[in-house]
Amino acid sequence: MTFRSFLSSSLLASCALLALGPSLVAEDAADAAAAPRTARMVIVPESDRFTPFAVTIRAGDSVEWVNMDTDDHTVVSDDTFNTAGHRGTNRLLPGTDSNGGKPGRLAIRFLHAGTFVYYCRFHAHLDEDHQPVAPGPDGGIQDASGNFGTPMMGVITVRARFERDDDRR
Repeated sequence: MTFRSFLSSSLLASCALLALGPSLVAEDAADAAAAPRTARMVIVPESDRFTPFAVTIRAGDSVEWVNMDTDDHTVVSDDTFNTAGHRGTNRLLPGTDSNGGKPGRLAIRFLHAGTFVYYCRFHAHLDEDHQPVAPGPDGGIQDASGNFGTPMMGVITVRARFERDDDRR
């Protein structure tokens, strides 16, 4: 094979790949955009709080709660404000003491856009305006100065699946 015929063959093959390439890339990108992403995690460290407090995901994604605390906690939906589904959620998130030394885990997949406001029923309750507040004297955690602390709660914002990434800022 001469250099000229090799160059012609290579050029022809490159043009064919370029012609097919965009359609292949577009299909791969569409498949990747449609597939659920890896779960975002909400951690309960060795204290009575969810961290991070606020999580933003896309419709179709999952959130996993991991309880690394020794105490049990719960994930309870505040249905007055929830628009992302999972109304009536009231799930136990076992602590390491009641889960054989392992962190308790709970995963929920969100299928459409909206908000999911949640709290721990052991460390918060809803007031008359359906806002999570720290437990009071009949079941709360009170420090030496009489402070009942911050309610244990969090918010998940579920964005539309195909919303542009630069809109997240």
